[in-house]
Amino acid sequence: MALSDPEGILASPFTIINREDEAADIEAIISIVDQHQVNQIVVGLPRSMDGSIGKQAEKVKAFTQELCSYTKVPVEFRDERLTTVSAKRLRQAVNTKKSRAKARYDAAAAALILQGYLDEGHKARL
Repeated sequence: MALSDPEGILASPFTIINREDEAADIEAIISIVDQHQVNQIVVGLPRSMDGSIGKQAEKVKAFTQELCSYTKVPVEFRDERLTTVSAKRLRQAVNTKKSRAKARYDAAAAALILQGYLDEGHKARL
């Protein structure tokens, strides 16, 4: 998960929510949304390389639909293809230690997704 600064200029990795069960995951997200006064949720959509919606993207859409029933904060999908690859390259460039690397890549990928959204001129906090 990533958050932007209050001005919506810079995205930074924030936390990792280890998927346990849908209710706990939604509760964790809503808590962060409320605590940080998030005004836009950007969800990475794992499209296939050809741009199609596969099984994992369908799961993300279903989870997001459920999340939307718990908040009035607008939700927008963002193509997340290759963001984990980009995050790994960035981390390797700064010589991050390998421990907990997968989780760090996911948080960095979330920041890349949000930063792309912000760079298009959108204002968001999550």
